[in-house]
Amino acid sequence: MVNPIQIALVDAASNCLLNLYIKPTQPIFSYLHDLTGLTQEVIEEHGTSLEEAMRTLRAALPTNACLVGQNIRMDVEWLGLIEGQDFGSCIDLAGLFRVWNSRYSSYTYFGLDHLSTCWLGDANDGKAHNAVTDAQKSVRLFHARSALDDDPAQLQQQLTLLLNTPRTPSFAVRNPTYDNVCMGNRKTCTCGAAFFG
Repeated sequence: MVNPIQIALVDAASNCLLNLYIKPTQPIFSYLHDLTGLTQEVIEEHGTSLEEAMRTLRAALPTNACLVGQNIRMDVEWLGLIEGQDFGSCIDLAGLFRVWNSRYSSYTYFGLDHLSTCWLGDANDGKAHNAVTDAQKSVRLFHARSALDDDPAQLQQQLTLLLNTPRTPSFAVRNPTYDNVCMGNRKTCTCGAAFFG
């Protein structure tokens, strides 16, 4: 079971409504600071229980809300949210921005950093991720993509840009092991965990 350590909620204008830190119930081997920006001190000072964080989130989340995010279904699953009860629907940016790649005869999917760099001009440049800024970028990307719904030529040009722009290697590729934690990169795995799919 994955336990979240930070939960963010932003509105349709990318305004931050919630930024919650969750105190872990299990020992943390590494906060992966360079990836998450989090430290034990931040969590101890600002953290709350998962139960309290979920009460706060459910109280703030409209039951008709449309959740937008990169692989948003995973967040929904990790948080134990129920579609139609806790929120209305969700839109996954991974599917919204996928591009048919004729070279491989399959779809290519892009990470949030690459999407933000190409579509928003907002390169992460190796900075730590943060649930709030990731949520804000997700909403901005959704609006940028929606703005091209009536302009198929411009949409295709922007999607092609995703394919043609070199991607910055992910944190896991740049750091196969961090604080003695295997980052799960299939090619450089050191922990021996099974890979599926």
